[in-house]
Amino acid sequence: MRGGTIQINWHETKPILTLDFHPQSGLLATAGADFDIKIWLISPCEAQKKAPTATYQNSLSYHGSAVNVVRFSPSGEQLASGADGGELIIWKLHSTEAGQAWKVLKSLSFHRKDVLDLQWSTDGAYLVSASVDNSCIIWDVNKGSVHQILDGHLHYVQGVSWDPLGHYIASLSADRTCRIYVNKAQIKKGLEVMNYICQHVINKAECQQLDDSKGSSTKAHLFHDETLPSFFRRLAWSPDGSFLVAPAGSYKFLPTSDSVNSAYLFSRKDLSSILDSDSLLICRPALQLPAANKSVVAVRFCPIVFSLRGSNSAGLFKLPYRFVFAVATLNSLYIYDTESSSPIAVFAGLHYAAVTDIAWSSNAKYLALSSQDGYCTLIEFESNELGSLIHVPDAKKEMDGVSTTVMIEKPDKPVEAANPAVVIIDDRSKDAERKQPSPTSIISTSASNKPAKRRITPMAID
Repeated sequence: MRGGTIQINWHETKPILTLDFHPQSGLLATAGADFDIKIWLISPCEAQKKAPTATYQNSLSYHGSAVNVVRFSPSGEQLASGADGGELIIWKLHSTEAGQAWKVLKSLSFHRKDVLDLQWSTDGAYLVSASVDNSCIIWDVNKGSVHQILDGHLHYVQGVSWDPLGHYIASLSADRTCRIYVNKAQIKKGLEVMNYICQHVINKAECQQLDDSKGSSTKAHLFHDETLPSFFRRLAWSPDGSFLVAPAGSYKFLPTSDSVNSAYLFSRKDLSSILDSDSLLICRPALQLPAANKSVVAVRFCPIVFSLRGSNSAGLFKLPYRFVFAVATLNSLYIYDTESSSPIAVFAGLHYAAVTDIAWSSNAKYLALSSQDGYCTLIEFESNELGSLIHVPDAKKEMDGVSTTVMIEKPDKPVEAANPAVVIIDDRSKDAERKQPSPTSIISTSASNKPAKRRITPMAID
């Protein structure tokens, strides 16, 4: 594992708000406050312990305002970009005499204000977008029209994620709620048409009591309010749809305790339960992943499925395979896998300004991080460093043979997590007044030789 902040002119020193890897070619798309989308070729650095390199390829110029989110379609043939002012553009890859070029295919118009997040459906036929106008919109990409408007939120919608199995859509808003929409298909003109309705509104949970008294319980908000210093709350489903991880958490262990910045994990089994109307407001996360002193703003899963290592029996996830996912706070990055009860790596102090987005390459070789300071961090993994890959046919066979619900073991007391395997720190806080970052200094410390300064303790919530 090696990497660092790449010192190149990414977007004329303007904030970089989003990035995504192409699923086939591995090219990286970045976008931000300079209104352009730029395409980069990422290559490993031949020098030992040096970060990968990014080589500029071309720019996609059409937007007239800051671009907040870019996402390639599953096939890689199209690219969706959402920007301020409600702009939402579909780009299509064309073959030309000079090679391949991205051209504007459609402009999707309906959002009245900034588009902050979006995601494609698994088949690439639909797109769901989240906006400052308090709504999510499901788009029929082929028709270029609105399929359905989800307008339940009362504040900015800053994150949206489509269940890979197509049954749920999850959205996260500055109104301190996470809404789970379920597909209740309708029959129109003899055809089945998808129709999403809100099944859960997750906003509060009961705090633990100091004693065993059965008096009135205290409920606390699970998520930060609109004062969260970020445009984004990018949540994500696991690749098999077995659980959802939501950022922007603010968890209270006790009614009188301070809030802890967190990401929450929700089991599909819990979301699929038939609940009465009173239960909608108290649907609780199964697991809480505490961060350090900054809010969690984004979650992204590695698209590769890994085989179990069988070396850790203390894991809280009971799956026949292993996922790896990244959790980004405003100033740090945690990498987890589903076989461990603690992060496998922590990166801190890589940027002067807030982190905005995360992206994995389709082969799990690279993990990219964007920031408002105008730079990106690239992390490169060695072959099999994250584990042994399960090839697609094998993965599908294993997934088909098990339930799509994750089993989470809830211990009798909080799990005392081991130190992360790798801690990589580049402390820029002491030098934050400089206008340009210096080349990244990375210190890698094995947990067995030197303990981490702060323990990260996942909590199973009863």
